[in-house]
Amino acid sequence: MSIYDFSAETLEGKAMSTAVAADGGYLIGNPDAPIKIMEFGALSCSHCAEFSEKGFPKLRDEYIASGRVSFELRLFLLNMLDMPSVLLATCGTPEAVIPLSEQFWGWQPQMFTNLQANNDAVQQAASLPPEKRFGGIAQVSGMSEFFASRGVAAAQGATCLADTAKATKLAELNEKWSKEFDITGTPTFFINGNKTGVANWEELEPMIQKAGAR
Repeated sequence: MSIYDFSAETLEGKAMSTAVAADGGYLIGNPDAPIKIMEFGALSCSHCAEFSEKGFPKLRDEYIASGRVSFELRLFLLNMLDMPSVLLATCGTPEAVIPLSEQFWGWQPQMFTNLQANNDAVQQAASLPPEKRFGGIAQVSGMSEFFASRGVAAAQGATCLADTAKATKLAELNEKWSKEFDITGTPTFFINGNKTGVANWEELEPMIQKAGAR
């Protein structure tokens, strides 16, 4: 499967499509699965990147592919880097959001390298009005180039980055999640609606198994 083909992820002969959850998340796997995992993750979060590398492949290929586990990703906003990255990650089809997010977490160290090398430009971009700020940060950090190389055309990305109405809705949704689910950091995981209190795969996997996943 090409990295540009996000219509479905095929695992063990099964097509894994993506659904947009009622409250703004992106869900893969059997929507009627008895074990439902939800992650609040920020694209700028290094611990989220660690989970993406160490845990998500096994979660996807073994547990979600079995049909007994579903996974919902809710992209959370922690700092000024998250709004432009979420606007770009959600700029295309719903099917692209989770694959793009996972790839972004793998690329994240390069983003931080770019930011350190261009600190003055970052600060200048951060001071711009919102309709220009997100695009400025995306350009300086390398986000725009990253997403363009994965199917989000430059013009399409620029339009999404200038969408202040969507940015406002994302910020409002973020505030709602923060209060409703008591999100104080990322990643935060829930299993069947219960907050796990763990933030890494080594501790999460036994909890998934205890819930009945094999």
